Amino acid sequence: MISEIQKIKDSFSEATKIKKPLILDGATGSLLQQIGYKPDSAAWMTFLNKSSPEIISAVHRSYIEAGADIITTNTFRTNPAALLNAGIYDVAPLVKEAVDIAKQAVDGLPVYIAGSNAPAEDCYQINRKLSYNELELNHKKHIDLLIENKVHFILNETQSHFDEIEIICNHCHINKIPYILSLLFDNKLKIFSGESIKYVLEFILEHDPLAIGFNCIAPGLFERLLDIIELNFRWGFYLNCAGEIYSKDKIESVVDSFQYSMIIENSLKFKPSFVGACCGSTPEHIKAIRKLLNGKID
Repeated sequence: MISEIQKIKDSFSEATKIKKPLILDGATGSLLQQIGYKPDSAAWMTFLNKSSPEIISAVHRSYIEAGADIITTNTFRTNPAALLNAGIYDVAPLVKEAVDIAKQAVDGLPVYIAGSNAPAEDCYQINRKLSYNELELNHKKHIDLLIENKVHFILNETQSHFDEIEIICNHCHINKIPYILSLLFDNKLKIFSGESIKYVLEFILEHDPLAIGFNCIAPGLFERLLDIIELNFRWGFYLNCAGEIYSKDKIESVVDSFQYSMIIENSLKFKPSFVGACCGSTPEHIKAIRKLLNGKID
């Protein structure tokens, strides 16, 4: 019998071969903002898993109905470091709640559940406060909880510091945990800790990821990446569809679904294994991707 891990690996590999990438869902947090929910400063949208699970489930279902092959758990800020700032010491129940909601939304459909594991501190934070040991404990605990609750793989997203990337890759590789490492980088094509994208890619590839991702970057920066990187590995992307995201209380889309589908179309010649959308996106963006792939590719 083929193991679940091997099935996932085969799916990503097959997507590359036939130029029909798996479709990852769009944003959860910014979508909730668009419909009126306010994030907690430390826990983001975590507490809605308990107070309004039907809302989170509806978001998951809306992306599945739009055509997503992969949905992402609402665990972007259920990690120990973030919840400690919210006065919570036991994160296990919150992780379980989020994964259970995703499982219920999938309800037997052939949809993968990706366990979201974000940077330990704020995604756009250059200088961090946590020690290496604290970072290590944070990621190992969060990843292990997601796997214990039976997500299909870990989506380590918006990662921009090499020490955290190193911790994640080593832990997942040693423990045979299926994972994607998705990078956030600056206009100099370096992650926030200063390493070049090429250097980071070489390191990640030595640790057997399902794929490498790029997320929460603007379309223009993504185009620059495509000009300099040889994408001869399993890879994917989900771009920022919002404008200025650092100071607004409400994240809105400035890249509409049609515009985004054209970005996807232009990327297909590079054979991505998965495509999705990040901040500011909605189910309409995912629906446009599904329509494009269904119309363009047999």
